[in-house]
Amino acid sequence: MDIIWNSLRELITPTTAAYALAAIGLNVHFGFTGLLNFGQAGFVAIGAYGFAISVMTFGFSTPLAIAVTLVLAAGYALLLGIPTLRLRADYLAIVTIAAAEIIRFALNSSAFARWTGGANGLYNEYSGWLKDSNPYPEGVLTLGPWTFGSNDLWIATVDWIVVLLTAGAIYLLVGSPWGRVLKGIREDEHAMLSLGKNVNLYKLQALVIGGVIGAAAGILYVQPTSVQPFDFGTRMTFNMYTMLILGGAATVFGPILGSMIFWVVMRFTDELVNIGVEHGLFENVTQGSQLRFFLVGVALVLLVVFRPQGILGNRTELSFDAR
Repeated sequence: MDIIWNSLRELITPTTAAYALAAIGLNVHFGFTGLLNFGQAGFVAIGAYGFAISVMTFGFSTPLAIAVTLVLAAGYALLLGIPTLRLRADYLAIVTIAAAEIIRFALNSSAFARWTGGANGLYNEYSGWLKDSNPYPEGVLTLGPWTFGSNDLWIATVDWIVVLLTAGAIYLLVGSPWGRVLKGIREDEHAMLSLGKNVNLYKLQALVIGGVIGAAAGILYVQPTSVQPFDFGTRMTFNMYTMLILGGAATVFGPILGSMIFWVVMRFTDELVNIGVEHGLFENVTQGSQLRFFLVGVALVLLVVFRPQGILGNRTELSFDAR
């Protein structure tokens, strides 16, 4: 039973919340608009580094650091979107993944280590505002079958409030005339052009909104930990797509459900690998971890084949036909 309870603890951790928020942003791009963005990790990296550098290097207050970070993400989305949104979906995917890799290599480079910390990243000297506002009593707190440190539980609380507020805003946006235009672009952008809609402008707006949400996820992601450039590789974007497809693309709560299930399964397989190492089934944890990702990949393939709309998705609104 310990394995199950330890795995279910992932339902409410800050990492699950941060990934859920990043997947919500990706859902605006891919699920609702049909933009094949394979560089969402780049927006998350801008959020993480933008906030940390604003606080640690420039001494900005927390609200100003958040505002500067979100403006940076919006600027990056404009810079990326204006020359590329006219491209076909496959070319757009190539451009976005390349842009995200450029960001990651730049952050990892020793040339900018004065600000980014290079390969060592940035130690956590930027989340004091969150810890100072912690209303929970100090020490270890019990929540149902789980125990949390006071700061960890407070960070998780703040993260999930942000996730739910963002989901509510997205619910209102996609139900508005603006949201219906996005869905129309996803289904047939030529039809929307014939109706007089400025398709590229709507795509650009969607890219900015989803990117800003991704940057906000980056701010949340690094609050309980340090900033490490290796966290923002292509695997992060791949994980977000897994969550999105699992929960249901083009649904408001699909990314949240997908993130919860994804991290519970990852923790559960982690626990199984540890048991396998203890009983000699694997030589070491690394060997078992490789098998874990293999099984997750197989599960994703089976999901796409047999239930492509995900758990909450509507098959008639399937968005894999991205243009």
